[in-house]
Amino acid sequence: MKIATRFCVCLCSLLALLVFTTSGLAQDNDAISHFDSSNNRATHMQVTPRGHTNGMADARHGITDIDSLVNFNDRYDVQGFDSNGNPNFKWYTNTVGNPPQMGGSTVINAPIVPVSLDLRNADGSVRYVSLNMQTGAVTTCDNNNLTDDCHRLFFDVTPFVQPTLQSPVFQVSPFSSSTDPTQITDAVQRAEYFNSAKPNWHTLLNPSVKTTRTMVLKRGTYSFLLNSDGTCCQFVEVAAGTFVNSLFPSGTPPFLPGTADGNTPVGAAEFAGDITTKDISTFLFPATYLPSGGGFIIGFHSYDFEPGDASNGNRERRYVLNYSSWIKPGFFRNPNFLDVTATSHEIAETFNDPFVASDGIHNITPWWLSGGNCQNNLEDGDVIEGLPNATYPITMPNGTTYHPQNEALLQWFQFQSPSSALNGAYSYPNEQTLTALSAPQKAGCQ
Repeated sequence: MKIATRFCVCLCSLLALLVFTTSGLAQDNDAISHFDSSNNRATHMQVTPRGHTNGMADARHGITDIDSLVNFNDRYDVQGFDSNGNPNFKWYTNTVGNPPQMGGSTVINAPIVPVSLDLRNADGSVRYVSLNMQTGAVTTCDNNNLTDDCHRLFFDVTPFVQPTLQSPVFQVSPFSSSTDPTQITDAVQRAEYFNSAKPNWHTLLNPSVKTTRTMVLKRGTYSFLLNSDGTCCQFVEVAAGTFVNSLFPSGTPPFLPGTADGNTPVGAAEFAGDITTKDISTFLFPATYLPSGGGFIIGFHSYDFEPGDASNGNRERRYVLNYSSWIKPGFFRNPNFLDVTATSHEIAETFNDPFVASDGIHNITPWWLSGGNCQNNLEDGDVIEGLPNATYPITMPNGTTYHPQNEALLQWFQFQSPSSALNGAYSYPNEQTLTALSAPQKAGCQ
């Protein structure tokens, strides 16, 4: 995938899943008439992000000289191999929040930016389609002669916003790692640092729903499956390169409304002040999947970086964010892989790797192998995404049972035996998802 040079996208942290196989395409060749979820499998894709080496590997209070989230650094020693295959013993971490030994609660603003899809004709005009209920054929309507069975191709994210906000990613629930109910990512962090943190140590998200944005896509960059009544949509596929370029601005601020950069969801949210460099921002999409290597990407975490100026000491601005798709039921062989699985995966990885190992130092780990994924970065969701018991069902006060993902703990990446985490665990909340370490690996798991 071609990555624009002005922002950092860590596709090594993508959550990618095979959603369906298609057959019997309708008259419009981008309209999907059938899908089969019986052979779903997890896949993984890795693209090296742009580097930002700053030489502050051992600084206790985080990466300096940037304008971004509060974060802290640490280190550990274990034999392994670096990205170039050279033996290495010293490894460095960078984590969101304040050090666990300090105690107290760190509260981070967590804007949720809903993003709807406006699926256009190739010439940019509004697209309407008609579904033949007898044959299943989908045809594009003539904009000058619209009939009652013509429906606009607009995929509205609105129905998924409140369910996401009410999920255990952003609301509290009981967990064994905390005496008080807390959010799931904080519970994972407390399990990870259980024996070194002060009892009152927390890292919490303060969510808020921001202005809904729209991603406009032209025909040829997407395909779709309509609802049974002909409305849009059960899901939409978007070419990965197009999606990334349509999500992020490509120039430098200000991203003025009406301009190409001002019309991108990230550019518009930055210009409006809906997201800041101190936030963890979620760009929430409705069942939007990106084809990649036999699978479909349904989330990634990253950051958009912009130049600083005199007002912030000329420090580089980093807007830490994630793209997450709401997952509808019925698309995966595992019926528990749905709703906020992607969101929980990306938020958890953001906590443990906010800057996506972009300096080539922090959160580079000894090589590990799990569920078919061979990596050398601290991406705690990737370890578990392809394993049995990948999700942890939680029923919330709204009566909905959500399916956030279990996460690998830091001790697993440190090849620590026994684990110093809560109950000697390597995963959480389900401590039985990971019960053993990866075998030591050479570079590339050769």
